[in-house]
Amino acid sequence: MRLAVLADLHANLEATLAVHADIQRRGITEVWVLGDLVGKGPRPREVLAWVQAYATRVIQGNWDARVAGATHRPQDLWPRALLSAGDLRYLAELPYGIEEQFAGQQWRFVHAGSKGVFHRLYPHSSLQEQVAAFEPNPALGLHQHADALVYADIHEALILDVEGLPLINCGSVGNPLDSTLACYLILEFGEIGYSLQFVRLPYNRQAEIAAAEASGMPFTREYITELLTGAYQRRRLRTGTETG
Repeated sequence: MRLAVLADLHANLEATLAVHADIQRRGITEVWVLGDLVGKGPRPREVLAWVQAYATRVIQGNWDARVAGATHRPQDLWPRALLSAGDLRYLAELPYGIEEQFAGQQWRFVHAGSKGVFHRLYPHSSLQEQVAAFEPNPALGLHQHADALVYADIHEALILDVEGLPLINCGSVGNPLDSTLACYLILEFGEIGYSLQFVRLPYNRQAEIAAAEASGMPFTREYITELLTGAYQRRRLRTGTETG
């Protein structure tokens, strides 16, 4: 069993297509997307269409929930206006997480952690909070205690040992904030044990920047700066309220 685990595509079509080409070269047919298909980038329709065509499992991210109607910030309203009612329903109805057994272990895949799509789990979060992420949360459809947790949201590829349990972040395809290269994760399971590989790829960044500049989307400058630097640009409206 080999999985390509993608997340945080963020409507960046050029990065998504580069990752798609790499997955195809490797002959991987199981493609799991851990949320944030849309938001931030200029081409939500195209990236959502790619996910619907090629992903075998998809879960909801915080931006998917926001664009589908959970919040009404300028950066939510702009992609929402480009998507159909069916697209928005698809985003709103995505499941929270995936629980599967591989190689005799219970694996959990979520977007931001096990408490909710808007609750962030950081590498510097307390040990207590990290341990709690492996526990069941039936209210969100997480019924098993996890032996391994794969998540996304913070746009930073990592693997940590949490009291003997692997906590793995798959990184970001479309908006990496630990590099300027698109990133995804390959998991391979045997009868016993597993191996993992982070893949980082260049993509046509100038074409993505041109699409953003032509789009009329909000926070274009901040988005382009993130693509060029891999550094998070905090977004604030004139009121001073943080919107990122």
